[in-house]
Amino acid sequence: MTAPLSGLRIIELAGIGPGPFAAMMLADHGAEVIRVERPGGVQAGPEISPYRDILLRSRKRIGLDLKTPEARTVLFDLIQKADGLIEGYRPGVMERLGLEPARLLELNPKLVIGRMTGWGQTGPMAQMAGHDLNYIALSGALHGVGRKGDKPVIPLNLFGDFGGGGMLLAFGMLAALTHARATGQGQVVDAAMTEGVGLLMAMLQTFRQVGIWRDERGVNLLDGGAHFYDTYETADGKYIAVAAIEPKFYRKLLEIAGLADDPAFGDQMNADDWDSLRARLTEVFLGRTRKEWDTVFMGTDACYAPVLSMEEATRHPQAQARGSFVAADGVIQPAPAPRYSHSDTVPPRMWSAATDTTELLESLGYEQDRINALSVAKVID
Repeated sequence: MTAPLSGLRIIELAGIGPGPFAAMMLADHGAEVIRVERPGGVQAGPEISPYRDILLRSRKRIGLDLKTPEARTVLFDLIQKADGLIEGYRPGVMERLGLEPARLLELNPKLVIGRMTGWGQTGPMAQMAGHDLNYIALSGALHGVGRKGDKPVIPLNLFGDFGGGGMLLAFGMLAALTHARATGQGQVVDAAMTEGVGLLMAMLQTFRQVGIWRDERGVNLLDGGAHFYDTYETADGKYIAVAAIEPKFYRKLLEIAGLADDPAFGDQMNADDWDSLRARLTEVFLGRTRKEWDTVFMGTDACYAPVLSMEEATRHPQAQARGSFVAADGVIQPAPAPRYSHSDTVPPRMWSAATDTTELLESLGYEQDRINALSVAKVID
């Protein structure tokens, strides 16, 4: 079987976070992704060896000093034979490097240029520095995460960097690549994390505007306000998660917890009772260990799961049965997803010390003497 994106060539200008995640997604599904790094360096995350950085998996690498005209010429040659390019610089940096999108599209009219930023390419905040926490704050998402009466809780950097950032960029790239194949017309994909997170909030924006969601933390159905959609500590200091929204699932939760006959739990959606019912469930769940609750809840429709650590998640029977985590060069990592009925994904391959520079330049028709000269001048590595 071939991977669904086999035949696509994507140039990735080195960055960290959401851009590499988008590139990893494309590589996982068969695209040839060529990561352009500075000569002699690998820009991974802070304090991370590139050889253990999962976000860098399954790439080819070429070292180019893009501040030199000779290196930009090499990049232009690569672009002429590419389908897409990903960059995550602050707006204006590509232009200052002489890599403005209009020029790249002159070289390759079918090129799709994915631009990953926090605020977007335009607007009064476009030139401001920022990180995931800032972007989700502006989008309205951070305001809704946390307990009633308490400050917002930082929900890891999943909303902005990866869900509303890298995943959005990967989707946008594929949409524009589909358009380019159908029409021959390339274009720029302006992927802003603030807008990506805003998209993730679409359902909650609906709830707010029809009056079934209060615009405050910890008082709603899905934000920890409801006793039946929350986490609870167990006797061994671990936690479980229950999410029994539908009445039939709620009844099953109460039945297994030994509360089916308690009249206090009879009006599930009466928000005035949620705090007192949470207190009662807190007492009940503290009565057994997480493993004991697993024993009675697993296999039922009570909408239950143990709260696992990252290490525990790799060993859970559900993950093991599906092969949800794999090892590559000794690094345990999430397997490529989603899965396909008639295609395959690419088995992860960790970053290598070797570059693919010579092979890539030879594929462009460069003679060995020219490659050697570029290397001696430290234009490439």
